[in-house]
Amino acid sequence: QVQLVESGGGLVQAGGSLRLSCAASGRTDNRYNMGWFRQTPGKEREFVAAISWGGRITHYVDFVKGRFTISRDNAKNTMYLQMNSLKPEDTAVYYCAADSPWSYRDLASRYEYWGQGTQVTVSS
Repeated sequence: QVQLVESGGGLVQAGGSLRLSCAASGRTDNRYNMGWFRQTPGKEREFVAAISWGGRITHYVDFVKGRFTISRDNAKNTMYLQMNSLKPEDTAVYYCAADSPWSYRDLASRYEYWGQGTQVTVSS
């Protein structure tokens, strides 16, 4: 079992930055891939970024490439999402997820564990 807790969300103006954190607990090893997803009311949860268990391989959805950076510190059992140049359309609840086969890294249905989400609001 892996428990995930997100933090770092908030209100920011367009063009600003936020860093989300996802603290993991439970399992003693970190050998699971992780990802960030986001969701707005009435829409399905959408993939944002994923990172391999060792942290050396990352994958992003096109609309965040060059603006968001995913990383992890396995010594701290924490994953991060650095979000720069934020836009109003980035407004959503952001969720971290863990334990998916890498080949299915962008599919929410293939992740075993989820956090409770953190709200990010970008004002224009």
